[in-house]
Order: sequence, then C-alpha cells, then structure tokens
Amino acid sequence: MQPRCLEEVSQVCLNGCCPSPILGFSEPLNKISKPRNTSATCRQNFAKTTTSSIFPNTHFTNPESLPSLQESFDGFIKVYPQYSDTYQVDQTRAQEYNHLSLSNHTCLDYIGIGLFSHSQLQKHGLEKQILPSASSPPPQTTQNMHIPFFSLCYKTGNLKTQLLHGGQESALESAMKKRIMSFLNISENDYSMVFTANRTSAFKLLAESYPFKTSRKLLTVYDYESEAVEAMINSSEKKGAQVMSAEFSWPGLRIQSSKLREMVEMKSKRKKMKRGLFVFPLHSRMTGARYPYLWMNKAKENEWHILIDACALGPKDMDSFGLSLIRPDFLICSFYKIFGENPSGFGCLFVKKSTVPILEDSLGAGMVNLVLAKKPFRLLDEFSGTDSDFEHLSKLGLQEDELDSSNSFSGPISSQTAHPGRVEQGETSEPQTTGTTAKQKVSKTSEIVESETPAEVTRQENGILEIECRGLDQVDSLGLTRISNRARCLINWMVNALLKLKHPNTEEIPLVRIYGPRVKFDRGPALAFNLFDWKGEKVEAPLVQKLADRSNISLSYGFLHHISFSDKYEDEKATVLEKRVNGAKGAVTNKRKEKADLGITVVTIALGVLANFEDTYRFWAFIAQFLDADFVEKAKWRYTALNQKTVEV
Repeated sequence: MQPRCLEEVSQVCLNGCCPSPILGFSEPLNKISKPRNTSATCRQNFAKTTTSSIFPNTHFTNPESLPSLQESFDGFIKVYPQYSDTYQVDQTRAQEYNHLSLSNHTCLDYIGIGLFSHSQLQKHGLEKQILPSASSPPPQTTQNMHIPFFSLCYKTGNLKTQLLHGGQESALESAMKKRIMSFLNISENDYSMVFTANRTSAFKLLAESYPFKTSRKLLTVYDYESEAVEAMINSSEKKGAQVMSAEFSWPGLRIQSSKLREMVEMKSKRKKMKRGLFVFPLHSRMTGARYPYLWMNKAKENEWHILIDACALGPKDMDSFGLSLIRPDFLICSFYKIFGENPSGFGCLFVKKSTVPILEDSLGAGMVNLVLAKKPFRLLDEFSGTDSDFEHLSKLGLQEDELDSSNSFSGPISSQTAHPGRVEQGETSEPQTTGTTAKQKVSKTSEIVESETPAEVTRQENGILEIECRGLDQVDSLGLTRISNRARCLINWMVNALLKLKHPNTEEIPLVRIYGPRVKFDRGPALAFNLFDWKGEKVEAPLVQKLADRSNISLSYGFLHHISFSDKYEDEKATVLEKRVNGAKGAVTNKRKEKADLGITVVTIALGVLANFEDTYRFWAFIAQFLDADFVEKAKWRYTALNQKTVEV
C-alpha cells in the first residue's frame, strides 16, 4: 500500500496542461528591482535560501508525515519564484510527451538530449502514405509524401580517411550532420564528424586511431566507472600507453588539484617529451560535480591533445561552453531518440581538422551509416516498384542503397527549399546490416505494407533534405537560461528534501547519504547517493532500483572510484570503500586496475530537460518509504522470492 503522499501525485496536475492556481503561470510575475550583487554573493545566497527556507527546522521520520504534493509545491514556488518562468517546459511536456503522463512514468535513469518528440511519431505513424505512380503528373507546387524513419548500419573503414575525404555520404546523413552541428554551434569549417553506434564506440574508435606509443599518455578525469572510458583505456594500453587518472577528495569528491596539476605538467628532463590525450568530461554525470574549465587551458599549455566528453552536458550547455576559445582537438557527444521511451540513439565524434593528420591509419569498428528503415512505404496499386518510381525517389536525394532492411527507427525527415543565409543540427543502439535492396523488396508486392513510424517529407523545387528534430527544436526555443534555471531549482530542492529524511531514533540517523556536491548553485542535474537502514546498514543499490521500478520510477546505479582519503578521513576509508568483484578468475591485473576496483556502488538519478516538480516529489516520496523498517525487510524478502522464481523458470 502506497503512503498518502504518493497517492496524491496522480490527483494533482502540475505539468502545465491546464490553468491551475498553484502554478502561478496565468499572469507574469511582477518584476522586483534588486540591488546589484557579485556572482559569488548570488551563489551563496541561493544555497543559504535553499537550506533555510525549504522545510526549515524540520525532519521527516515517517513516510506518512511528508507534506502533500500541493503543499510541497507551494513551498517550492515561494523559494524559487523563477521556476514559474519555465512554464513553457510544462506545456511542451503535456503537448509533445503525453506518454509520460498517461503511463505515470518518472524517468530519471539517463541524461542527454533527445532528437524527436513522442507526438511527432504519433502524428505521422497514424497517417496513410500514398506514393505517386510513374504516370502521375509532376507536382505543381508542393506534394506530400511519407518516407520512413532512418536506422543505423555498421560500416568498416579508416577513421582518418573518413575524416579527410568524407567518403560517400547520403543526403540523409548530410542533413543530419548539419542539424546536429548547428545545434551544438560547431563549425563545419573547423571540425569533421562521423556517426558512431553509441558513446562507447566513439571512445574506442578514437583510441584505435590516436597515436598511443610509449611516449604517449592517457589522462582521464572521471569519478565514476564508465564503459566508454574503459574501452578507451583498454585499447590505449594495448598500444603501450601509460594511463593516469585524476583523483577525487573525500567526502565532497572534488578534484585533487595538486595531483592533477602534477600529471598535466609532467615535469621531465626530456624537453620535447610528447604528452598525449587529456580526456575531460566537464562534469560528472553521476554526482553532478562541475569541473573548472581552466583545466583544459592548463592541458593545452602543456601540449596535450584535448578530448571533451560532452555526453553529460544538458541541452543548450554548449552555448556557454566557449568552443571558439577552447577549441578542443576532439569532442564526443550522443543523442537518444525520445525522452522517456527509447534512450538508444547514436554517438557523434568530432575531430578538429588541423588535428586529423596526427591520427594513425586504423580499420576500427564503430562507425555507422544512417539508412532508411525497412518497409519504407505503404504501397497502393498505383506504385509498382518500377525504375520510374525509384527515379522519383532519387530526385529527393534518396538512393535505393540508403534503404535499410531493419525495422528500427531514428526519426522523421523532410525535404524543403533552402533559404538564403540559412544554417542547417544514447548510449545503446543496435545497428543493422543491410540486406536486399528496397527495390527488390518493394517490387514483390503491390499491397499495403505497414510502416511502423513513417516520417513526413515535403518535396519542393531545388529541394534539400532536412531533418525534422522536434526535440532539438524545442530545446532551441526554450534557451539556455530557462533550461538551466529550471534544473537548478529542481535538483537543489531534491537534495535538500532528501537530507531531511531521518530514521526515527534518538540519534536521528540520516536515511540518505549523498556523494559529491549537495545544495549548490552550479551543481549539475545528477545525483549519486545511498540509503541506510535504521541500524546504519546500506541498502543495496540494485534493490533500490528494482523497488523504484515497481513504483514506475526509472533510476540507475553505478560505481564511484578514484576516491582519495586525507589523514582526517582515514578512519572512514575502511568502512566506505568496497572492492568490486569483476572479470574472470585469474585475470591479469595491475596496480591501476586494483585501485580503480576500490570504490562505492551508488544509486544515481538524472533530471532531464522535461523533468518537473511532480517527478522530484514522486521520487522523494518513494525514498521516504525506506524510513519504515518493515518496508525494507519486506522488500528484501519479496525481491529474493522473485529472483528465486525467475531462476527456476
């Protein structure tokens, strides 16, 4: 049985789809003149206001004692009146992502940028498509035609050659590259780009082509285990690279500046000693800690090549990055498909054109082509699959070898006339291999073929294929300030609310332990934490994830490592750190690996651009249930029973 606070969530509308007096969105807020202040003072005041005004002098020791959703939102909006300026996000969520409300799903398990909206798929997925026959007269003005969503297809090749010469690129791929580079504010004059199957593929592909030799180094700055980074490390070590990692001070997990500076400067008697690759993630996608950009300048001064991992950046964060000033040699980002539905997508590897010559020739795997998906048309008798019909497609810039035999999708495309002066912008993905051509498949039938999620294409004279990425368009319209302010309010309210949960005993043992920054103006929208029962014993992260899933809340867990304890906290080291067991028995290990295997398994959440207060409240109310000792014990028993049943089957 759910506590009262969780039941009320489904009865209150906070997503902006209808006028509500509690939202304060019906009229603009009055502008209040404030005296000018320094940036540091504003940041300090923000943190003080959060800790002193949200549930002041209050601790919650029982899940039934939590205030209602309505009461919590009233207090939230008083502390953060600027949140009211972000009502457009709520409207977008209600109109374009109604599946989140219909399924009552709270999605907190991945961070990144979605390409398409849910309603975009629904709109085109229900329409019939009619392809004009060869005998049809040419369109007089504009003719609508539906073309399928695109998919991914692995390709092998030389990364360096691909970057230098581009290879064969379809109209579809060219259009998507322009759309993405426009969104990220990356100039095609300065950078070349390739599509990869996912983030991990991009890291591994670069490692296989980067000139790691005995004189080359790999220096990474990650407070958590990353599959992508591990792939790069393993590949570089095979080529003889020396791998180094930044360390993070307990308990705040800040970068140990003195150690990182020593590794970046690498003072040596060899004056012309080559450095290597400096991998910098801008901020932690687990703890939400942001790192000073000055480290990139420091690395550049010391002749390192710089790889920026932009996968954890929030939407529009690239607008504040200052790419033209820092100009990294490499940049990796990834895009998923639809928020709350399908986190798979593709990765993007950008290489500065002046850096391409230093790469080595390598036939690495991981690059992909964007290809049109299987079952491209709903065919009527008028379309016979003749050469003339496919000639009609080629006029749109679509070739038959672009049609994929898979039935997965990526998104809708459209062909529009170019305007003068106009500028064209997931971790897991399963690329397909192409089979027989669409021409061979289509010509076998004249019946209606169902296309799962078709996309709209408009053909105009002198048309240029253009991708309709409504997810990116929505982010562009919201802007950096509105998006960052919203995330700042939500994540800091959540941190403060979690810290108010205490076990009901005289010592008031906290239920939640947060790793990394707590309430902080410039923290990222991610959080790493663990839960502890009334005896102080840790509730295992996988169990928390399973129970959250039952409440229709998606979260994840990960492994924090490279944690350094000063003498002051040496006594905590033995009780905090755990040794992770992984790999095959008898596997070859080294000191770096042994050190990386010491860390903390933690529960993690991330707030996407569409997150709202209701999401944060539902998560808080779920966590509060662990205050009940019976809930924890019963949950463990149920989880064990379910696992046993699964094993028997």
